[in-house]
Amino acid sequence: MKTTTSQMLFNYWNSVRGSRLAPRRFEIEPGCIASILPETFILERGPQADIRYRLAGTRICEQFGAEFRGTSFLDGWPAPDRTALQNNISRVMMEGATGLLALEAVSARGRRAEFEALLLPLTHTRETIDRLLGAFVLVNGEPWVGTEPLTSRRLIDQKVIWPDGQPHPSAETLNRQAPFLPHIRTARIVRFDRRQFRVYDGGLSKTPRE
Repeated sequence: MKTTTSQMLFNYWNSVRGSRLAPRRFEIEPGCIASILPETFILERGPQADIRYRLAGTRICEQFGAEFRGTSFLDGWPAPDRTALQNNISRVMMEGATGLLALEAVSARGRRAEFEALLLPLTHTRETIDRLLGAFVLVNGEPWVGTEPLTSRRLIDQKVIWPDGQPHPSAETLNRQAPFLPHIRTARIVRFDRRQFRVYDGGLSKTPRE
């Protein structure tokens, strides 16, 4: 993690989590992360596995020049990136993992800024992970960010990190309720247009093992 905000948010989330798969949504106390709240957001899983912003910090909305609340997390990404993000989010939700994204956002005038995004799982109902606590953080400190809307974004890299070094023992139950691809197990590195992706096998081309 490159940014102080990502490090602070992860450390707080991990301390609340303890030895569990993930902390509960209502255990997150905004006052404990007050200094970084403007860069944080909450996502929720909706019907058809759609992932939408439930809350988005003021700095995020100001930097991107848009109100994120109620919009899809997958809006503004090219199709290959949306697929990669769906796979990443699926694994975060199935295995209590941490998703770490490096991305480039582009303004209508073609100016570019690098961001780091963090995705942390939260349980909300029925002991299942259906919320994500996250952050969007400007990495390179471009002074013009916030003066013109950032209209598109693209993935540079993404990682899945397990806080305990491996999937949590209770993740097997969640695998039966996966929001996107239920049989992700391995990843391979794919490089395209100077970008690097970790691609997880699964989906319609695979059938579940007996």
